[in-house]
Amino acid sequence: MRAYVNRSVRQADVPPPSGDAAAFHAALEGYQPTPIHELRDVAAELGLRAVSLKDESDRLGLPAFKVLGASWAVERAFREQQGVRTLVAASAGNHGRAVANVAARRGLNCRVYLPARASKARRDGIAAEGADVVVVEGTYEEAVAQAAAEGVQDGVLELADVGASGPASWVIDGYATLFAEVVAAGEPFDLILVPAGVGSLAAAAARFAAQAGAKVIGVEPVTAACLSASLIAGEPTEVPTPGTTMAGLDCAEVSVAAWPSLRAGVHGTITIRDAEAHAAMRELAALGLAIGDCGAAPLAALRALAAEPEAAALRDAVGLGPDARVLLVATEGPTDPDAYRRVVEPALDQSA
Repeated sequence: MRAYVNRSVRQADVPPPSGDAAAFHAALEGYQPTPIHELRDVAAELGLRAVSLKDESDRLGLPAFKVLGASWAVERAFREQQGVRTLVAASAGNHGRAVANVAARRGLNCRVYLPARASKARRDGIAAEGADVVVVEGTYEEAVAQAAAEGVQDGVLELADVGASGPASWVIDGYATLFAEVVAAGEPFDLILVPAGVGSLAAAAARFAAQAGAKVIGVEPVTAACLSASLIAGEPTEVPTPGTTMAGLDCAEVSVAAWPSLRAGVHGTITIRDAEAHAAMRELAALGLAIGDCGAAPLAALRALAAEPEAAALRDAVGLGPDARVLLVATEGPTDPDAYRRVVEPALDQSA
């Protein structure tokens, strides 16, 4: 299954995006909207009106968008709870580093649980923010379980971007700032391609698109297509995850908090292979854009959507054609610099 059309879309049932986080983020030290790049050659090649890329490779000093959700969730927790001294989180890398960064800003302790296959670079990035790193000999979902177990202790807040708890919902609300910036920049769009993972960012995209009259496609690795499986089943469905270089998308199940917005607001999904993400990374690097595996995935998915026969039904469902204006959400920069160089440098050397 390469492309799936969600026949259950009902955008009227998607809740509106939260507007509360944008003013909070704007007041943070170092805040500025991330750039939007026009990929004119890509648009011309694919026969589209416009292709834009929202570049989240430098967000509040971190190489990924995740700090938007983490910072707002902690702010909400502080407003509603007393006595929080320690943040705990499970992560494949980016979320954990964002939580660690926010904890340091707020004078809190932090502990982050990582699955065994998290790269050393991502572990080191979290530790450099001042957090204790606990490597779980198991999957991301097992790391989530251990973080949840610690989160019930007094003075401890589990800051999850998966689950049904308040923090998981607050994380989605925090991501609304990303799309508010798109509107403020005056960038019109008809279609958003967004990396899915556990679905928190995709849920924020769905809420925004429902208000704007646009459509959303979730992008997943072929080896971790939990959103596709859930949309097909009509309920959150766990899938096996044998591994992918798109570490932030290596997720077996969607967030319960995100699921209602995903089911009603995502028009379909496309799955891509690691090699396709790598090709998109090299293409973006040639344009001077340093984007990691997960962030490059939407460009790879757009190419599949525009060209492949098995994506024809989804292509028709979202109206991809000469008048389409597409927004790609590039969620991360090179969060594992050595792995990034191994992918892109040989191609850049050959083109030099």
